[in-house]
Amino acid sequence: EGADELTFLDVTASSADRETTYEVVRRTAECVFIPLTVGGGIREVSDVDKLLRAGADKVSINTAAVARPELLREASQRFGAQCIVLSLDARRVPDGGEPTPSGFEVTTHGGRSGTGIDAVEWASRGQQLGVGEILLNSMDADGTKAGFDTEMIAAVRAVVDVPVVASGGAGAVADFPPAVDAGADAVLAASVFHFGQLRISEVKDGLRTAGVTVR
Repeated sequence: EGADELTFLDVTASSADRETTYEVVRRTAECVFIPLTVGGGIREVSDVDKLLRAGADKVSINTAAVARPELLREASQRFGAQCIVLSLDARRVPDGGEPTPSGFEVTTHGGRSGTGIDAVEWASRGQQLGVGEILLNSMDADGTKAGFDTEMIAAVRAVVDVPVVASGGAGAVADFPPAVDAGADAVLAASVFHFGQLRISEVKDGLRTAGVTVR
């Protein structure tokens, strides 16, 4: 299909208090020959080690990092920043919620729990702790197919130098270029590809037409 990377997120692993299925990761890694990012259920550095040994190229950490930020530093120092991703599930602060400086807050447990932590500040701290990439998912846009949250992307881009992968909201080819224009280094989509609503080649053609360099 032409994907540059594959991301496998077990979004209920943390809320269900279970590990990511390593056997699925191993079998997937045997079948694909593009970079594979895996996340969900990571609690300790040993979990990162298991996933890398199972075949993951990068490991994405969210809930455990919010609970213990030093996990990011420990993992990046042991395995290298290039394979540690801060998975940042963010949303606009809901009505009645405690305001944050940026207006966005971090969520955990697959978006089920708000934290009151400012999402933009957390992205900056993640970079300081040594992550090599940020997977930025808008929980408000996720599943809506109404386009990426470009305001959120731009806000995070302004405070980090590491690559930002934007996720949440893709519904049409025209949704992708604005995310890149806002500062995303890469764009991620799931359901539109899973259900055949879009083809990866279509999206790449649309990005090229918009003047974006793609592989």
